[in-house]
Amino acid sequence: MRSEEARSMTFDDLLERAAALVRPGHRAILGIAGGPGAGKTTLAAHLVRQLNGDGPAWVAHVPMDGFHLADVELDRLGRRDRKGAPDTFDAAGYAALLRRLREEDDDGIVYAPGFERVLEQPLAGAIAVPRTARLVITEGNYLLLREGAWARVRAQLDEVWFCELAEEERIRRLVDRHEEFGKDHDTAVAWALGTDQRNADLVAATRERADLVVQTTGLALPAES
Repeated sequence: MRSEEARSMTFDDLLERAAALVRPGHRAILGIAGGPGAGKTTLAAHLVRQLNGDGPAWVAHVPMDGFHLADVELDRLGRRDRKGAPDTFDAAGYAALLRRLREEDDDGIVYAPGFERVLEQPLAGAIAVPRTARLVITEGNYLLLREGAWARVRAQLDEVWFCELAEEERIRRLVDRHEEFGKDHDTAVAWALGTDQRNADLVAATRERADLVVQTTGLALPAES
């Protein structure tokens, strides 16, 4: 039923739904989940850009990717060959940041980590969330997982949308992304069909826990100015 509802929704409908999460005296947090390459970051970026428009920024974007463990720690744990799996993130730290953002217990700016794709490393304090931000959009694969510290994430989110993309297109985008950031074609394909696919299968099992399933296949997004 949720999929059928989302298929009939336009991007403008999604804008309206996101904006409606904000209430007086309440900072809202919208989560966007989905498998690797499903279009989460693209959708989030367009929502933030269109909602903020040319006025004061009242919507902030805080991706989950900033909570990747650094390669040096993945090497220590023996998990670098599975980078991107649930246990290669600081899930407890992510949940704690979302709680801090939700409770607005800071008089000034809250700083969140970002992720540098060229380096493939997290960057501390890369994203500033001012007190004037009334809507925070966060996106990542594992927002709906119930295992371990990930179970604390869902409670901090007003809604979670699940991005779903046709499988062939999702894999093609993943391969292109891996090549763009330095992998040769064979390595990119192997990673997309190996580590990424195992993660995608895990994420797919959380689909029914979402408030809304967004079919990103064919979703008309506004052109960037």
